[in-house]
Amino acid sequence: MKTKHLHIISIFIVLIGCNKFSTDIPEDAVARVNNTFLYKQDIERIIPENASKADSTLLAQNFINKWANGLLVLEKAKLNLPDNQQQNYNELVKQYETDLYTKAYLEALVKRTIDTLVSDEEAISIYEANKESFKLNDELLKLRYVSLPQNAINLDKIKSKFRAFENQDKVYLDSIAVQFKSYSLNDSVWVRASQVLEKIPAANQGNKNQLLKKSNFVELKDSLNLYLIQINDVLLRNDYAPLDYVKPTVNQIIINKRKLELIKQIENEITKDAIKTKQFEIYK
Repeated sequence: MKTKHLHIISIFIVLIGCNKFSTDIPEDAVARVNNTFLYKQDIERIIPENASKADSTLLAQNFINKWANGLLVLEKAKLNLPDNQQQNYNELVKQYETDLYTKAYLEALVKRTIDTLVSDEEAISIYEANKESFKLNDELLKLRYVSLPQNAINLDKIKSKFRAFENQDKVYLDSIAVQFKSYSLNDSVWVRASQVLEKIPAANQGNKNQLLKKSNFVELKDSLNLYLIQINDVLLRNDYAPLDYVKPTVNQIIINKRKLELIKQIENEITKDAIKTKQFEIYK
């Protein structure tokens, strides 16, 4: 437990400001800056359970010094900064406190009540209404590929099965996948062309055009490996991204809209209730 280290914290710093005064020292206090005390439980929170005595002492001393320094500088600032500047800061602090508590409370309410399920109809509607926002800035490909040694056993058979890709061919390729250096046989998912260039060492800007042709079979080689690539479909830059590719983004747009509407509803209900119970009144 953290408390087992507290016997080493015999530090009791009493920092006295400009106005000297006598005061009763609270039982668990370990430091003071004028009228503000720091307590043992404040120290406990920053000391790890497995910390050594030396580390605990150092952590405690550093924390106390930082705490004291912050308060002392703050008091000096309050004594020396112009009143109008302090007033501005106080208003900012109050507004920040209001925003912080309000945001946390509303987010908790929203989290408990919001419906995060998005129907296909909703997704299609939002997608169509915002289609111009979903133009691609990178090419998309649907492809499958395998990387294998150039002297792989049954290479011709592998090529044949890879290109045919019927159900029995998929079973065969899965059964020998252990000999592939890398592979992806899921050719129904859109991936960015830039990801393909990163994943396949032999693919580069020089042969990229081969990857941007629909229904194209490509063989690439480097010094060690052979790469078999089957391109099923291609979308180019400035084409519209397909809904299945941007569905997570579309869903988030819908959920965010629901959140804003729900927050507005909650705020209105709170205000109406406050008016009804005379907690909120406007004087003319």
